[in-house]
Amino acid sequence: MRSLILFDDDNWQGLLPLTYTKPICELRVGILTIREKWEIRLGLKASFITQDFLSEKYPIVIEDDNIIINSTILPNDELVQLINNLQPNEALIEDDELIAARLNNDQLQLLTEDQPIEELIGIDVKKYGDIVNQIIRPYDLFINNGVEIKKDFDLITFDRTSTTLSDTNRVLNFDQVFIEEGAEIEFATLNASTGPIYIGKNCKVMEGAIIRGPFAMSDHSQVKMGAKIYEATTLGPHCKVGGEVQNSILTAYSSKGHEGYLGNSVLGEWCNLGADTNSSNLKNNYDQVKVWNYASESFQKSGLQFCGLIMGDHTKCGINTMFNTGTVIGVSANLYGSGYPRNFVPSFAWGGARGFMTYQSKKALDTAGRVMARRNMKLSEIDKKILLHIFYYSARWRNWED
Repeated sequence: MRSLILFDDDNWQGLLPLTYTKPICELRVGILTIREKWEIRLGLKASFITQDFLSEKYPIVIEDDNIIINSTILPNDELVQLINNLQPNEALIEDDELIAARLNNDQLQLLTEDQPIEELIGIDVKKYGDIVNQIIRPYDLFINNGVEIKKDFDLITFDRTSTTLSDTNRVLNFDQVFIEEGAEIEFATLNASTGPIYIGKNCKVMEGAIIRGPFAMSDHSQVKMGAKIYEATTLGPHCKVGGEVQNSILTAYSSKGHEGYLGNSVLGEWCNLGADTNSSNLKNNYDQVKVWNYASESFQKSGLQFCGLIMGDHTKCGINTMFNTGTVIGVSANLYGSGYPRNFVPSFAWGGARGFMTYQSKKALDTAGRVMARRNMKLSEIDKKILLHIFYYSARWRNWED
C-alpha cells in the first residue's frame, strides 16, 4: 500500500494568517486546493505532516511505501513525472530544500524527527532546477491564481462534456466554458476569450452578472445580480459575491454579497464583508506595497504594486469598511466603524480605526457556531480547540492587552 503525505515546512508561519487553521496544502489556488491537485494527479489520497495543534484534525497516515511532498509546491507535468518515477530511497532536492521523496516507514520516522534528508540512510539525492513553483507568502496565491485556474480547468474537464447553457446568456469562446450539473445561469455575460470559466455543481449566477475569465466558482457558490467579476478570481465552495472583484480568492464559505471593491486579495473561510466594503490594492504614490509578515514580525516589501486584503478565517467587517493597501487581518477578528483600520490587525481583535479591544474567545466561538449553523454545519470540538490555541498564541500581537 502506498501513501501520499504532504508536509508543512517553515513557510507555514510566513503564510499566516491563512494557515492558522489548516495545513499549507489546504490553501486554494486556481480551482482546487494544493492537496486536491496532487491527489488528482497522483491518484492517491493525501494525509498530512503539519503543526501539532492541527494534527488531530489533519492526521498522518503512514504505510510501508510513502510518497512525501512539500505542501508549498504546485504540481506541474514535469514534476509529477519525476515523482512518479521515484524509486525507494530516492529524493528530489532543489537548493538544499526537500521537494519530494519516496520513503519507507523507518525513514519517514527519521524525517519527522527533523533529521536532514542527506543523513537518511539509503537516500539517493537527486537535484533538479527550475521546475518548482512554491506558495510561500499569502499573496503568492493571487499571483498564481490565473495560471492555476487554467491548469486546473484542463485537469478536471479533460474528456468531459459541459452541461448546456441557456440561450438567455451571452457567451464568448464557449469551448473554454464548463458548467457542472445543477448550475443555474440566466441573463449573464461570460467572456472566456481571456481564459477559461468554470462553474461548479449547484452554483447560481444571477441576472446581469458579467464574468471575465480565467474564473472559477466551486459547488454551491453564488454570483449576485449585476456583479462585475474580472480575471483570475476564484470562489471556493459555498461563497457569495457581489459588486466588483478582481484577481481574488475566497477560500470557502465566505461572502462579499454586496457592492464594493475587492482586488488582489485572499479571504479565508467563514469570512463576511459588510455592504459597501472596499479594499485598496494600489497606493496613491504607486510604490510597491509592504505587507505584514508573521515570520519576521515586521512589514516587508512584497515587490508588488497591486496588493489588497489578506483575511484569516472567521473574520467579519461591518458596512462601509475601508481597508488600506496590503492589509493583513488575523482569525476571528470583528471590524467596524469609520476610517481605515491599521494595516495589520491581529487575531481576535474587536474594533477599528479608533482602537481595539480583545474579542473574547467564548463570544468568538459562539459567533462561529451560529454562523456555521446557518449552513447546517457544526463547530466541532476539534475546531474549538484549534481556535482556542490561536487565541492564546496570537495574544503576543494584541499589544493593547499589555
